[in-house]
Amino acid sequence: MRPGRWARPAAVALAAVLGWATPGEALDGFTFQTPGADKDLRSSLLGASLLVQSTDEKTPQGPQDLFAAARADYGRLLGALYAAGRYGGVINILIDGREASDIAALEVPSKIGSIKVTVDPGPLFTFRQARMRPYAPGTELPREYLDTAPAKSTAIVAAAGAGVDGWRALGHAKAGVETQKITADHRSRTIDSWIFLRPGPVVTFGSVTIEGHERMRPARLARIADFPTGKRFDPDELDAVIRRLHRTGVFKSVTLTEDETLGPGNTLGYHLALVEEKKRRMGAGAEWSTADGAALTAYWMHRNLFGGAERLKIDGEITGISGSTGGTDYALGVRLDRPATFSRDTTAFVEARIEHLDEADYSADKASIGLGLSQEFSPQLTVTAGLSYEAADVRYKGGKQHYQLIAVPTTLAWDRRDKPLDATRGFYLGATATPFLGFGSTGNGAQLTADGRVYRGFGVDDRVVLAARVQMGTVVGPTLLSTPRDYLFYTGGGGTVRGQPYQSLGVNVLRAGPARLRTGGMSFAAGSVEARVDVTAKIGAVAFADVGYVSAQEFFGGLDGWHAGAGAGIRYATPIGPIRLDVAAPVAGNTGDGMQIYLGIGQAF
Repeated sequence: MRPGRWARPAAVALAAVLGWATPGEALDGFTFQTPGADKDLRSSLLGASLLVQSTDEKTPQGPQDLFAAARADYGRLLGALYAAGRYGGVINILIDGREASDIAALEVPSKIGSIKVTVDPGPLFTFRQARMRPYAPGTELPREYLDTAPAKSTAIVAAAGAGVDGWRALGHAKAGVETQKITADHRSRTIDSWIFLRPGPVVTFGSVTIEGHERMRPARLARIADFPTGKRFDPDELDAVIRRLHRTGVFKSVTLTEDETLGPGNTLGYHLALVEEKKRRMGAGAEWSTADGAALTAYWMHRNLFGGAERLKIDGEITGISGSTGGTDYALGVRLDRPATFSRDTTAFVEARIEHLDEADYSADKASIGLGLSQEFSPQLTVTAGLSYEAADVRYKGGKQHYQLIAVPTTLAWDRRDKPLDATRGFYLGATATPFLGFGSTGNGAQLTADGRVYRGFGVDDRVVLAARVQMGTVVGPTLLSTPRDYLFYTGGGGTVRGQPYQSLGVNVLRAGPARLRTGGMSFAAGSVEARVDVTAKIGAVAFADVGYVSAQEFFGGLDGWHAGAGAGIRYATPIGPIRLDVAAPVAGNTGDGMQIYLGIGQAF
């Protein structure tokens, strides 16, 4: 292969433009041979080839299209070889027996019968020297860019990017690649790679110009973005500005563009371009299981109520429709969030909610109102604290009770998952402490809960994922009878133990005459393990096992019980998350029998 013979972009463009030529007949034969290439390299070559894409299309391609694809494939296939560390490859593309690079752009045949592509990848080259100068302290170069490693061109590109990023992290905003020197020795099959960087001066942030904020008040926009004018350049600060603006939900697009040249005193100005979302949004969801029945949810939201990114959300839900473990539950809530309150990363909120619960053991009418603050310490770590008043009228077999309390719920969420709705790597840890002060017959104490999840992917593209979840909770301070019923714990159902009916495991301790009544426990623990396997790009299979435990006293003391379930399911990938269908059955305990079916959106955890 002679690069000078195929690198003729003007001629190729002319051939592509000549669309008046007769389309000709469909291609009779196409072969793509890669002698000596392993499976991964062949896959890369096939993916790079425009001819492969053209011949895979349902609509037959004309001679001009096929010829243009063939000429372009020389460069594309060469790039794929370089990316794999193959610098001595030979590429032949024969059109009816003639090398495509030998056919003049104005001599394209009116009919093409066959095309044969042969790519001999040649030997693998390694780095004899993989160097960079000057090297910023703390720079982490790719592990592929080192002496004796396969000399992939992608490793060189990645190393150059990492070198520039290393200087930018130290405040050198205009750092770049000065030059590169790459030498191939075909006798020793080695590459010498030298990357020379240009750090440039240390830069401080200058001013920012903004466009696209049609409904946002400029003062509130500046408060939320908090652009770091006057500070030393740090790319993390730019990421934080974009993240804060996206977090409001007001903007569809947020783009920060730096000026081409530095200003006086090595300052760097920026342009912030915004595209606002529609002011209002509506949404709905549904889940269903054989025991729990159907659950319907819906919400209406205003993203920018007063021009300061205030978000008003009204949501409602109806659950337990046609379920066998209780009646139908209703809830209606309203919440107003205001970002950048007190600090750029603090969101204030007020909320109110009313609920009617018709559970297997009791029914209740509940109302609550509260306010609070949510503080983001990093993109992965958020702490929320609030103050709420709650009241509930509870009716159960043999009596009724009125609960009133003031609570201070405090929640920590540490989310290191790669994809929250369909995680393949990382972990999630949530913990909540809710101290409460009761009035009348309501006790004083605190509810403590924790939820930990971990994910590990294996194989190509993480086609196999092992996932595990542990949930725990306890109520300390009050007696069982003086604890609000919705602060107690049950297990069973889609959120804890699949295969067991919803909230089927509690404790039997309350007395109504000679009878012992069933209620939730003061402590619980639940665990789940899943093996998720991608069968195709869209369809996945899951096997799982769940276990749950409930006890009558705080910190897992007193009367207790446990149960377990197991099953399998399928997943179908969609843009909003996988559609989930699980079938499960009890494997231990006496709280249920028969199959349970669960249908919803997103992984179970």
